[in-house]
Formats: sequence, C-alpha cells, structure tokens
Amino acid sequence: MPSAKILEQKQQLVNELAEQIKNAKSGVIVDYCGITVEKDTALRAELRKSGVDYKVIKNTYIRKAAEIAGIEGFDPYLEGMTAFAISNDDPLAPAKILCKFADENETFKIKVGMMDGAVMNESEIKELAKIPSKEILIGKILGSIQSPLYGLAYVLQAKIDKDGGVEEAPAAE
Repeated sequence: MPSAKILEQKQQLVNELAEQIKNAKSGVIVDYCGITVEKDTALRAELRKSGVDYKVIKNTYIRKAAEIAGIEGFDPYLEGMTAFAISNDDPLAPAKILCKFADENETFKIKVGMMDGAVMNESEIKELAKIPSKEILIGKILGSIQSPLYGLAYVLQAKIDKDGGVEEAPAAE
C-alpha cells in the first residue's frame, strides 16, 4: 500500500492536470510508441516553441483529471503509451504540429483530442490541423475586401487618363 505522502503527490498531480485541462483551449492525446529519442526531442522543441505543454502521463491520471475537469469520452483511447499536448494560447497548434509529425512517423498515432471542453476524434483533429493560421485567415479577408476597392480605383484612374484629366467647361459667349 502506498504511503500517504505518495498518494498526496499523485492527487496533486491529477489536480494540476485537471486544472490544465479546464483552462486549455485545446489538447491532443497521442500514442508515441516507436519514435526515437531524437525525434521525440525535436517534437518537444517544436511544441515548446508554439507554447504547447507536452507530457507523457499515465492513463489513469488522465482519466481521473478528465473526470474532475468534466471531460467525458477519453476512456476508450487511454491504453498503451500515452502523451498529452495541451495549449492555453493557440487552439490549432497541438493539432497542426502533432498531425504533421504523425504523417512523417507511421508509428506515432493521434488518439483523441479536445477543444473548448468538447472531445474530438482523430479525423476531427486532422481536419482542425488543416485550418490556416489566424494570420493567414486575416490576410485572406483583408485581401478580399481590398480587391474590389483596387478595381474601382483602377477604373477611375483609367477614365482620368483617357479623358486627359478634368474636362474643360465650354467657354461662355
């Protein structure tokens, strides 16, 4: 039987994870089995750079933390070697980085994810990863707003150039 001190440490870890899950914009659970230390280190560096917290966590801890956080639907996916990537800033970052990594490494698998408290399956996470970044979407919107205005400006400029400027008023007699 574990000591009271060890049980307290485990409970604290589960509570911290539950708090992270509650505050997260998104998270992705993966099966990291079969990747090399080099690849894992590179993945962790890329996730860290994007502000994503990535940890290898026992399935029972994730199960209990999700229960505390009010997230249901992780249980069928909590088997084998599990890592959890959580983002508090960019909701697309974990999905984008981990899906790209999974495409490059066939033993690395996306299990399940969550966004704003809703559980998402693997295919939904892959669709989420295809969404362009916020900056690209803003650029596209601005481009679509500017395009008609530029067209109008070109037409007006062509009219001015054709007529040679301002038309002269007829002379008064």
